[in-house]
Amino acid sequence: MPRYGCRVASDAQISGRWHPRLIEAAAALHENRLDIAERILKPYLKEDPFDVRAIRMLAELAARLGRLKDSETLLRRAVEISPNFTAARANLAMVLGRLGRPAEALELLDDIFETEPDQPGHLNLKAATLGRLGDFEQAVALYEQVLRRAPDQPRVLLSYGHMLKTLGRLDEAVAAYRKAIAVNPALGEAWWSLANLKTVRFSESDAEAMQSALARHDLKEDDRFHLDFALGKAFHDLGRSDDAFAHYAAGNALRRQYHPFVAGHLSELVDRSIELFTAELLATPGGNLAPDPIFVVGMPRAGSTLVEQILSSHSLVEGTSELPDMPAIARGGGKYPRSAVELTEDERCAAGEEYLKRSAIQRRTDRPFFIDKLPNNWMFVPFIHFILPKATIIDARRHPMACCMSNFRQHFARGQDFTYDLTDLGRYYSDYVRLMSHIDMVMPGRVHRVIYERMIDDTEAEVRALLDYCGLEFEPACLEFYNTERAVRTPSAQQVRQPIYRDAADEWRRYEDHLGPLKEALGEVLDAYPQAPASFLQR
Repeated sequence: MPRYGCRVASDAQISGRWHPRLIEAAAALHENRLDIAERILKPYLKEDPFDVRAIRMLAELAARLGRLKDSETLLRRAVEISPNFTAARANLAMVLGRLGRPAEALELLDDIFETEPDQPGHLNLKAATLGRLGDFEQAVALYEQVLRRAPDQPRVLLSYGHMLKTLGRLDEAVAAYRKAIAVNPALGEAWWSLANLKTVRFSESDAEAMQSALARHDLKEDDRFHLDFALGKAFHDLGRSDDAFAHYAAGNALRRQYHPFVAGHLSELVDRSIELFTAELLATPGGNLAPDPIFVVGMPRAGSTLVEQILSSHSLVEGTSELPDMPAIARGGGKYPRSAVELTEDERCAAGEEYLKRSAIQRRTDRPFFIDKLPNNWMFVPFIHFILPKATIIDARRHPMACCMSNFRQHFARGQDFTYDLTDLGRYYSDYVRLMSHIDMVMPGRVHRVIYERMIDDTEAEVRALLDYCGLEFEPACLEFYNTERAVRTPSAQQVRQPIYRDAADEWRRYEDHLGPLKEALGEVLDAYPQAPASFLQR
């Protein structure tokens, strides 16, 4: 009996005629007019709460807005009403993957394949899910299977290129992206994917092709902001900094419309963390004593992938990825951080055990240590210590202007909404420094800090200090990290496959005339770098 009522939708009801309002809502979704789609779907579902097609569309809308838990709830409702609604089950698998639960998604996909074993869309989704689980070679094989059947599918070519990039097969990735563009010249994500390789330099003809695509009257907003970010990179390569900044600003402004960031919420979280996580509390016994995890935290684009690559070149350390598990566990117990400080000793140990169990899905070797390099974990450093007191914590830090401008130039698919505005970026960086300075005061020496500019200037000394902090013997391979063959999923994937270079350290100065709001938001943090401002230490 369905939990949401006694009526179960039949196959005939799903495949029957569409209500005109659903056709209108589908058109609005197709054109990314999400506000219109929502205004149609919500009243419609009040009239007919069992229309699984409408429920599925509302779930898609929620997913596009980043409300993934709402999307999951809606899709589970659709599947409960209509267990044979395969499209909703496939959407649920996709959402579970994006929620950081790819193992659940894969189990669901296995059931879907029993029903529809030859659907290219299911193969594509399974390949993406395997990629999230770290089975990159198997994912590539599945994408190739799909492309043998349908060689001119730009979205599949795009996903195939992403997986090849992760494996370091750069030339093949470029070819896949270029083929996707040949099929659909207005596919903004393909252009951005080329830009995001960092090592591909765009030509004048590339810039002209992107400008032509951007001028199309029927261009979707998703393609538009991707093209703006890619054109920013193209004009940056061509030395046209003002034009580049204009496109970065346009792309960020469009993204911010749909993903606004409320800086005050983060400041409140930092305030509460500083208030609650005292030296006395953090010194209390408890948590899981496993030493396995190495957390690399900090701002995105601050050198965390470089630190990960150096450590992953050591024979005792396995690099995994940016794991979503710690934020999920920290927030799962209620309103963080209050929920965290109320944990009992046994609950802290159980939370640490849960993290180790969840992260084990990403392990591929028997090396004793593994890296979780989700940068945003900086806001959960007190919680990490609370539940995993023997874990290693490394803070990767970069000059605030260079770091923040690099974020402004980077389009993140999800999870970094603060990067769409220069003032938000400055406030976010400041809050990050503020919490980490508190950690330094209440637990001196607990966190090892890697300053990006020092790593560039004296790599061997910094690598030796890093390894010493981790309790690892020096190995020459850590200095030749660029020769280490491993999958890298972050925007720096190609950069860390090269020796360290200084070229990008001062690129932000090309845009300095545009960065007044960023400087103002950073305030004393900018002047004090690489130290924390004195005011952060006076409590």
